[in-house]
Amino acid sequence: MIEQITIVWFNIFFMSGEQVTNFKFKNSLKKEYLDKRKKVNINILLNKVRADEKREQLESNIFFGLVAVAIITVGIFISL
Repeated sequence: MIEQITIVWFNIFFMSGEQVTNFKFKNSLKKEYLDKRKKVNINILLNKVRADEKREQLESNIFFGLVAVAIITVGIFISL
């Protein structure tokens, strides 16, 4: 406890105001994080990954479809 007070006093004395504020904010975040540990459901994370992969696959299919349509259209115009 005394060490923490000494460190805080040292930081306040030798740090700028912004650094002190950031230091206090980071410490308060650490305390909140340690107090509120959340459980992570792996199934939810896996479903998010699968949804992202599905969306990326759809985007790539649409892109390749548009490229194919553009190539066919240019080919038709060149043949005329």
